[in-house]
Order: sequence, then C-alpha cells, then structure tokens
Amino acid sequence: MDQFASRLLRLSPSCGPVRLVGVDGHAGSGKSTFAARLARALGGAPVLRLDDIASHDELFEWTDRLLTQVITPFSRGESAHYAPYDWHARAFGPPVPLPPSPVVLVEGVGAGRRALRPFLALLLWMDLPREQSWARGRARDGEEQREFWDTWVRAERKHFADDPSEPFADWLVRQCGEGYEVRSGPAGTGETDHFLTLSDGPSPMW
Repeated sequence: MDQFASRLLRLSPSCGPVRLVGVDGHAGSGKSTFAARLARALGGAPVLRLDDIASHDELFEWTDRLLTQVITPFSRGESAHYAPYDWHARAFGPPVPLPPSPVVLVEGVGAGRRALRPFLALLLWMDLPREQSWARGRARDGEEQREFWDTWVRAERKHFADDPSEPFADWLVRQCGEGYEVRSGPAGTGETDHFLTLSDGPSPMW
C-alpha cells in the first residue's frame, strides 16, 4: 500500500495544487475501508466522504454544492470549507475546513461522475458487482435501514444509468484477503497485464 501511495504522489496535480483521487463504486463495495487504508499510507491524507455532501433530499443532486464548497477553492489553491450532513438530525452542520493537501481522496458513490472527472488525477473503482455490494450494505446497516436502502437502490440504479463511472476508471480495485488486487481499468494506461496485490506492508510487485 505504501508503494501505491508513492505512485499517487507522483501524479500531476489535478485541481490547483491538489491531486484529487476518486474512490467510487456501488454502495457496500468497500470504498470507505479502502480509502481509510490508503489515506493512512499517504501519511494521513484527507478523505472527503460524499456521504457528508449528500443528503436525504439530494442523494445524488449534490454536484453544485461540491463544486462550490470544495472544487472551486482548491482550484485557487485555497482551503475548502464544507458543511457535513448529519444523517440522524437530517440537517447540515457547521462548515469544517479541508486544506489543499498533496492528495485528497474523494470517497463515495458518484465520485467519478461526469462533472468531477476533469478535476480528478485518478479514478479508482471498487470492483464488486452491485447486487453483492448492496447485500453487504444491507447486512451492515440492519433491518432498521431497509426502507432507506430500498430508496437508495432505486436512486443508485438511476444515477449510474445516466452517469456511469466504471467505464472511466483508471484502476479497478478488489478486496482480496487482507489486501487488495488492482488492475488497469477501462480508462487505464494498460501498462500492466497482471494483478497487483496491495497490503499494508511492503510489496515487491509494484
């Protein structure tokens, strides 16, 4: 994982001085866990969770908010400030700062959407089929979230039908035991023709 992180740091900045790296995939596909591990390997890189940008009323209609609160300040080399959404209180909280770090991970369903791709240095797609991902998510959240999940699945289907991310992914990521396998995605360079196993320790394969 450390060597993968080093590779990200060698990318050219994509939004002002920031290398924005999108981590997209279906709900329940393991985006948050992977992003957290990658952030640690990057020395504590900030992770912008799209769950903090979305809301009950705008599950996917949050593009303008993200562009205004995060992308525009970063493009100017300034700190961003965004108001995280509280899913229990159903309200946005006070703004929190997001500094223009060398790498900022944007994690969540829709991180690779059309409006954001021009600002991304790299797009990663969690390579887990949607039905399997949704089953994992439902099991994680329990019966009390069943109604929300029914609503979410319909919204996610519509979103990816209108604005798919996977065809534009540079790398496909699949969890494998204690690590991850990464292979070139549809939009990748094709520079490798084999799987790369990423763990939290040194890897001789990168």
